[in-house]
Amino acid sequence: MTLTEHLGPIGLWSAGLRSDDPAHHGEIREAAAELEELGFSALWIGGSPRFAQASLVLEATERVVVGTSIVSIWQDAAADVAAQFAALDPGLRERVLLGLGVSHTALAPQYSRPYTAMREYLTALDEAPVPVPAGQRMLAALGPRMVRLARDRAAGAIPYLVTAEYTAQARELLGEEAFLAPEVKIVLDTDLSRARETARDFLSFYLPLPNYTNNLLRLGFTEADFEGNGSDRLVDALFALGDADRIRARVDEYLAAGADHLAVQVVLPNAKERVFTLARPEWRELAGILPL
Repeated sequence: MTLTEHLGPIGLWSAGLRSDDPAHHGEIREAAAELEELGFSALWIGGSPRFAQASLVLEATERVVVGTSIVSIWQDAAADVAAQFAALDPGLRERVLLGLGVSHTALAPQYSRPYTAMREYLTALDEAPVPVPAGQRMLAALGPRMVRLARDRAAGAIPYLVTAEYTAQARELLGEEAFLAPEVKIVLDTDLSRARETARDFLSFYLPLPNYTNNLLRLGFTEADFEGNGSDRLVDALFALGDADRIRARVDEYLAAGADHLAVQVVLPNAKERVFTLARPEWRELAGILPL
């Protein structure tokens, strides 16, 4: 049985599970242990985490899979990532998924020929003294070529900022065997207008990045949908927002579209101003809503 076959339908995505500040490590351990107890089958560490940061979550848990979402191939050389993987305790190493992505031109000055760069990166992981197995790596694939590479050279795809419609298209490209685990943003707020404003505030970071907007344009959105940090149509397609029934219905749409697993991310008001956030009350609420 592969590592991805151990996963249930819902994992938890959080950048708050990654911190170099020892003052936060105790709370991260407590939160990770609670999330495992609540029933989330995977914990996806947001940002571009290193395995040393992931080990904190691994050591605090016993069963959950811990994924990096998403390591930029421009930030850490493949040899360094493979060495970090090899340095993990073998028992912990078995519960790791390495999520890899090509990032964005605005965030990586060396960005060039991303498809070729990713293919060469995967080859370097294959040829490392302790390889990172294809079954323990996932690609943050958006475009068709990268999705097919995720099918052929990894366990599958972990696309970020995508719709249920995109999920169905990715499933068709991946085939039935590859693993598909899109990230889905959730705003728990029964005031729908306020929930959309929270979502727009969060989207303001992503809409200037062409890898995301180009993918959304392929899905039929227009430049007008990007104005004002997102039209209602765009926000409603990219987020699960509102009350428990609306959120569960949107999550079910992604699963019905072909997702094997969802990495759900709670978005809070003024999220960009929160350097370190563990949304533990909201995570507990989600555990009562979602099919864990």
